[in-house]
Amino acid sequence: MPERSGTLADDPFSGRHPTSHERMTGVPWDVSYHDGPAPWDIGRPQPAVVRAAAEGGFAGAVLDAGCGTGENALHLASLGLPVLGVDVAETALAIARAKADDRGIEVDFAAADALRLERLGRRFETVLDCGLFHTFDADERLGYVASLASVIEHDGTLYVLCFSDDGPDTGPHPVSRDELRAAFNPGTGWNVAAIEPDRVLTRYHDDGAPAWFATLNRIQRQLERQPVEPGPPPRSQRPCR
Repeated sequence: MPERSGTLADDPFSGRHPTSHERMTGVPWDVSYHDGPAPWDIGRPQPAVVRAAAEGGFAGAVLDAGCGTGENALHLASLGLPVLGVDVAETALAIARAKADDRGIEVDFAAADALRLERLGRRFETVLDCGLFHTFDADERLGYVASLASVIEHDGTLYVLCFSDDGPDTGPHPVSRDELRAAFNPGTGWNVAAIEPDRVLTRYHDDGAPAWFATLNRIQRQLERQPVEPGPPPRSQRPCR
């Protein structure tokens, strides 16, 4: 690992290209955790994630992309699942590791760019995106979807919990059903199994903000499919000898 001393002052984005949200605010995601809990840091897992886990929706190795301070990852790991939580915010990761130690839960946390997940060199059967997709603008989504596809097993499951544009008191960066379907389509390697209305709990919404909970399955894109070797022609078409 390169020496990090002075990195924040010299390059607050640690050598990576800042996301659209970071360019808009002018500060890296890590700053959100410097002065107390971030608006989305509710101190417990999101109910939608707890419900999906209780229904057996998580299996095999699990990746929590944009894990923050780790509540969702910690919950899944407490169920006996092997979980890796990744984030670009080092402060959030330090908090997550401290929680894991305090609770005696075995779970891994690592710094990683969600737009470059292939650098993990690992694949997962289940991936969770809780509150990350909606932070990317339209230009970033194609790269993010490809990044997710690079680490999830074929036939694996991706869950996306994001702010919805349907209803009053929406959260920032609300997303439509059509935008989710446009991003996760067969051409990009996905099948949409379900997009259901739900809620995202925050520190500033009494009953949570309107959300979509999408269940997406990784499939092969047309270009990824191997050509089928032709079999022998029917007997009627074989040359006479």
